[in-house]
Amino acid sequence: MGTTYLKRQKEMKRLEKQRQKAERRAQRKLANRPQNALPVEIPTSTDSGASDPNMAAPSESKPQN
Repeated sequence: MGTTYLKRQKEMKRLEKQRQKAERRAQRKLANRPQNALPVEIPTSTDSGASDPNMAAPSESKPQN
């Protein structure tokens, strides 16, 4: 066997181990997440949450004297 073939086999084995490790890490991350946690939504609009009823308008958040 040529050294090129052996190097290729070693590289393929290394890549497979790397893929398996990443998969185990992702599974562990999902398992450690609380069951009642909801995925966080990232706002995509630029209206600064004006349509979101949970967001207070700037005028509502300031105490008036």
